[in-house]
Amino acid sequence: MRVLITGGAGFIGSHLAQACLERGDEVYILDDLSTGSLDNIRPLQENPDLSGRLFFHHDTILNPDALLELVGICDVVFHMAAAVGVRYILENPLHSIRINIQGTDAVLAECARFKKRVLIASSSEVYGKHLHAPLTETDNIIYGPTSKFRWSYAASKLMDEFTALAYHRNRGLEVVTARLFNTVGPRQTGAYGMVIPRLVSQALANEPLTVYGDGSQTRTFTYVKDVVEALMGLVDHPEALGDIFNVGGTEEISIRDLAERIIRASGSSSEIRIIPYEDAFPADFEDMQRRVPDISKILALTGFVPRTDLDTILSEVIRVAREEMG
Repeated sequence: MRVLITGGAGFIGSHLAQACLERGDEVYILDDLSTGSLDNIRPLQENPDLSGRLFFHHDTILNPDALLELVGICDVVFHMAAAVGVRYILENPLHSIRINIQGTDAVLAECARFKKRVLIASSSEVYGKHLHAPLTETDNIIYGPTSKFRWSYAASKLMDEFTALAYHRNRGLEVVTARLFNTVGPRQTGAYGMVIPRLVSQALANEPLTVYGDGSQTRTFTYVKDVVEALMGLVDHPEALGDIFNVGGTEEISIRDLAERIIRASGSSSEIRIIPYEDAFPADFEDMQRRVPDISKILALTGFVPRTDLDTILSEVIRVAREEMG
C-alpha cells in the first residue's frame, strides 16, 4: 500500500512513517520542516531495509501541485501536518490558523477528488476549558475569549473536524478524525512548549524544573507508539469512517507531580521552580486545568488501549535524551 503522511518528518509523523514502512508500505512524506526535522526520519533513510520505500518531499500542504501529485498516487492519507505547541502558536498565530484550516481543507479536497481514505489528526485542545473528566467525544465545547490566542489553535482544530465531517456528509469522503491527548516519546522536542521533553532536559542538566501556574493542572500522557497503533487501527476500520475518536492515556497526573516523578526517575538533583503564567507567557495565554479522555469509544471499535504506563514512558524518554547528550 502507498501511504502519504503530511507532517511525516514531525514527532508523531515520523513514528507513523516507521510503523508503515515496517509493515511493508511505501511511504510518502510531505513536510515543510517548520516544526518537523530531517533528523526524525534520517534513521529510516539510512536503513537499507526501509529506505527504498521512503520518499520525502520538502514542501507545504498549501502547495496545490504537491498535494495533487502525492494524493493522486497514494492509497491512504494520514494528515498529521499542523502548527503544534502552545509557544509556537502564540508566537505565530496567523500562520498557525492558515496551516491548520486552509491546509486541512486543501488535503480534504484532494482526497475527495481522488476518493482516497484519510485520517485527520485533531487535538484534545478542542474541548477547551472543561474541568470534568473524562472527556467524551460528544461533550460541549467551552472556549475563552478571542483575545486569548491560546484558543485560536483549539478553534482551528475544531474547524478541521467540522470540515472533515462536511466532506464525509456531502462528498462521501472516507475520513476519520482522531483527537490526540498529549502524545509523548523519543524525537519530541521541548522547543515549542512540550512539557515532558522540556522537564527531562532540565532534570538531566540538574537545572530547576520550571512548572508554570501553580502546578495543579492535570494531564494524561500517551506513548507515541501506542498512538501510532491507534491511528493505524482507525484508518483501517470501515466503521470508524465519518466519526471522531479520543486517543489518549488514562493516568491523570498534575504537572507538579510529573516534575517530581521526572526528578526521581532521572536521579537529578534539580529543584522545582514555580513560575506564574504571566511571567512565562504573553498576556493572551490561558491554560486548561484538566484534560483526561474517555477512550471507551475507540476501545469498543478497535480494542485499543494504551499499553505503556507513565513510568515506562518517562524511563524511555530519559534514556534517549541521555544518549543524545552523549
